Amino acid sequence: METARVLVAADKFKGSLTAVQVAERVTAGLRRVVPGLAVETLPVADGGDGTVAAAVAAGFERREARVTGPLGDPVTAAYALRGDTAVVEMAEASGLQHLPDGVFAPLTATTYGSGELLKAALEAGATTIVFGVGGSATTDGGAGMLAALGARFLDADGKPVAPGGGPLATLAEADLSGLDPRLADVDLVLASDVDNPLTGPKGAPEVYGRQKGASEEDIAVLDAALTHYASVLGPDTAALPGAGAAGGIGYGALVALGARFRPGIEVMLDVLGFAPALARATLVITGEGSLDEQTLHGKAPAGVAAAARAAGIEVVAVCGRLALPPEALEKAGIRRAYALADLEPDPAVSMAQAGPLLEQAAESIARDFLAG
Repeated sequence: METARVLVAADKFKGSLTAVQVAERVTAGLRRVVPGLAVETLPVADGGDGTVAAAVAAGFERREARVTGPLGDPVTAAYALRGDTAVVEMAEASGLQHLPDGVFAPLTATTYGSGELLKAALEAGATTIVFGVGGSATTDGGAGMLAALGARFLDADGKPVAPGGGPLATLAEADLSGLDPRLADVDLVLASDVDNPLTGPKGAPEVYGRQKGASEEDIAVLDAALTHYASVLGPDTAALPGAGAAGGIGYGALVALGARFRPGIEVMLDVLGFAPALARATLVITGEGSLDEQTLHGKAPAGVAAAARAAGIEVVAVCGRLALPPEALEKAGIRRAYALADLEPDPAVSMAQAGPLLEQAAESIARDFLAG
């Protein structure tokens, strides 16, 4: 009989456990039932928050830089480096986590710090940059990022346009001639789990503006400003898939920096070395905080399950809450899902006790799939 070897490749349980902690808890639960079980852990992320942490867990070096936060204050942001490959997460510089509780700035929040973080990666010698975008506090179309990299955005009087998405309504000229020349020799991969256009009913302001504190009036202002911005930077570019990622930073990266758009989980599985780890496994355990309809559209568990299924390896999932019927799980390549909500129905208690509950779920997986 083949010796069991488990690969734990799960994302974070947002608000409860990091992806590294998920892997640790699952491993502990499995080994409680099957002592000495061979377990390999590969925390994963889909380009959003937690991407740098996943890269560091996979052997990248963590680097830090002081950059401009979304409100203009300095923040410390991390990126990951291995050889000449860097993993840069825009949320580290321009994410919602840098906003004080209850404070939003939908019209004026800037991605300037994301540009500074990319610059730090360039200065560290990176020639391939995986740019994970998601969790942004910003809707400025990447204008701040481009300004940090040397672009100039001027109004009709030749003065710099103020930070944020709202002021882009006054943009008269976009001068990209001063962009950092090193960018021309970099393979910049835009890693995102969303393929929204920049503007319109599926665009960044309409779909994601409210979670950044935008009112209905703000959304209309931002959509008009970004439409104008795109008309200045290049006709017919606002509809590019991925342009609407992270408040439109995807647009700036695609149009001005020559980035390639790829689904975040695909990029990250490549970067993290998932294929060789999968080849060693007989069972894969994936998961995230909520397994729901969104999971099926490019989130980490769906990417892991698709790759494992293609290799003929069985996949089970762990999650905080399960909102997918068995047929949807099966279609995604997941044999069975174990939800913490089944062990503890109170969401607040489940989140607070996520670690011990996850160990219990892993014990069940070991009994169902590995024992005997």
